Amino acid sequence: MSPHAHFSSESAQTSTRRLSLSLGLTLAFVVVEALAGLLGNSLALLTDAAHNFTDVLALGLSWYAMRKALQPANARRTFGYHRAGILAAMVNSASLGLIALGIFYEVWHRFLNPPEVNSGLLVGVGLAAFLVNAVTAWLIKDGSEHDLNLRSAFLHLMGDVLSTLGAVLAGVVIFFTRWNWLDPLVSALIGLLIVWNAWNILRETLHILLESTPRDIDLERLVGEMNAVPGVKGIHDLHVWSIDQQKRLLSAHVVTGDIPISQGAHIQDALNELLTHRYGIAHTTLQLESVCCGDGRLFCEITEGHASHA
Repeated sequence: MSPHAHFSSESAQTSTRRLSLSLGLTLAFVVVEALAGLLGNSLALLTDAAHNFTDVLALGLSWYAMRKALQPANARRTFGYHRAGILAAMVNSASLGLIALGIFYEVWHRFLNPPEVNSGLLVGVGLAAFLVNAVTAWLIKDGSEHDLNLRSAFLHLMGDVLSTLGAVLAGVVIFFTRWNWLDPLVSALIGLLIVWNAWNILRETLHILLESTPRDIDLERLVGEMNAVPGVKGIHDLHVWSIDQQKRLLSAHVVTGDIPISQGAHIQDALNELLTHRYGIAHTTLQLESVCCGDGRLFCEITEGHASHA
């Protein structure tokens, strides 16, 4: 079966509790790290504190989105609130991009005039930040592979793990060499890492919001396997998309012979079995036809005044 199986309600609740704990730990440390950065005159620590603060916002937003997604579908939201997590991931990626711009602005000024850095404080607080970020990232790692909302929060935290490690290494080198320009250099590298993570998340959210075909589905192969099901004579008006990173949907018109409804039900069952276990598509809408309607094109082109077929 596809790895994109649906999360159970219990798994979502467990992830929500872990997000809450990560949120509390990160918020507490932001205050400590910001104060240390001000006292030690370290841009790397202040940069990391700012990034950690965006993590607080990201974790809070992800927590809210996961709680929202647990609500059932209703008359106004017939698919429920699963897209809330995608919107949260998009906002998180945007916040990463904005904080990176602020970092690059400050880095430029500090390269022009590098201030004295308290390397001992930088190393001490950096090590503490590394431990806190590693623990919080571990708390929400489970399930992040198949949930874009969780993955956006996890990448926020993993960015912090790497950036604090960089701050510690910079502090050690500054202690022995007095190369204070290493502090803004590490900040610049952190900024680039943030931009990279932001772009990956944003690209994936746009892919889903545009209702594109999931990246790991070979549509040509899928159509070929559907056509190979006994009784299927053709497929057209095919749509494959996803609500979030896990929940995939498919709708299609299936051409069959002039057969009774009971025989058509067997064809539908065979197609659903194929789509569920080979492609992780558990929600399908299959319209059976004995004669191909429309022009029979595989992909439907929706035009004004013609809402059903190309």
